[in-house]
Amino acid sequence: MRFWMADAVSMVGSSVTGLALQVVAVVTLQASATEVGILNAARWLPYLLFGLLAGVYVDRHRRQPLLVGTDLARAVVLGLIPLAAALDLLTLPLLIAVVLVFGTLSLVYDAAHQSFPPSLVPGPLLTSASARLEQSSAVAQTGGPVAAGALIKLVGAPVAILVDAVSYLVSGILLATVKPLHPEVATGNDQPRNLTQEIRAGLTWVYRSSTLGPLALTSHLWFLCQGMITTVYLVFVLHTLQFSALLLGVTFACGGVGSVIGATASGPFGRWLGVGPSIIACRWLTPVAYLAIPLAGDGAGGLVLLCLAQFGFGLSIGLDSPIEMGYRSSITPSRLLGRMNATMRSLNRAAIVIGAPLGGLLADHLGHRPALWIAVGGMFLQAILIHRSKFRHARLTD
Repeated sequence: MRFWMADAVSMVGSSVTGLALQVVAVVTLQASATEVGILNAARWLPYLLFGLLAGVYVDRHRRQPLLVGTDLARAVVLGLIPLAAALDLLTLPLLIAVVLVFGTLSLVYDAAHQSFPPSLVPGPLLTSASARLEQSSAVAQTGGPVAAGALIKLVGAPVAILVDAVSYLVSGILLATVKPLHPEVATGNDQPRNLTQEIRAGLTWVYRSSTLGPLALTSHLWFLCQGMITTVYLVFVLHTLQFSALLLGVTFACGGVGSVIGATASGPFGRWLGVGPSIIACRWLTPVAYLAIPLAGDGAGGLVLLCLAQFGFGLSIGLDSPIEMGYRSSITPSRLLGRMNATMRSLNRAAIVIGAPLGGLLADHLGHRPALWIAVGGMFLQAILIHRSKFRHARLTD
């Protein structure tokens, strides 16, 4: 419960900052679509550079101290943004630098975070626990963007980021009080270590698996396209359609509503269809929902289409994430959990490093709508590939 509460608190703050950072770039610093893409890529660049190392590091150490330390450090780092704005020192290069440091801390946190629940709940309850975490995340995504839009309007985007800084501080304090069911043990601290072999073991476990391999590879393509869409979407809504930051937040909130519904239904949905078919269905739902974005206009009808697109996207994520996390955690040995999660998460985020600036470049040179159509086409391609792979036979008994 304490872990869940800490996660919920930080998620609320993160949903505010996720919007506020991009509004700072577009509205305050007048960034182009390409520059917004670079900013988004900077958030995930550490995953590309250090992701596999982070997995080894997390498997060598207790996860709870890593979670607490990175939360407190992120609170300090994010606090630099409103401070720089108050001193009239905030520039795009400085914002990118802060985001890079923040991303590095988040890399370690994420690898430890995804590997910590098996210490808190029995194996058969991992999918249910993941669903609870996804529900709180979805609730945060529902209210956070609207709150972010209102805060940005009232006090400005840089000050709104303070909310996230405080949320990480509270999360770190809560995590320090968590007592695992099973005492955490840092494996292998008294044994000779071989970094290359440890990294290879994580990669082999993921990519040589008949089910995890196709899941990972198609996930990389999914995140590449999602990075493109996320970058172009913001500029498309604010510049092309001329909607306000508040209405932009409303569209994201619809995605949160979809996530709440999806996370609530994920357990029965997964048991009904099975692991493989249920995740594949979600992989089809995302591109179908995203078809509405490039079709949107600048009136009320366009806003409705954007809300429907985000709702469908949120529903697919809410249904997919708990099932996928429960499956991955249940079939992976504890000694490999950190490396498995870091491998998949890091290379997924590395795909965003490519996709985000690619989306910006396509938008600046071809236009916003053509760039969106290209990204949606890529989403359909990943759905076709995973549908035809052996992952369709995945089940929890694997």
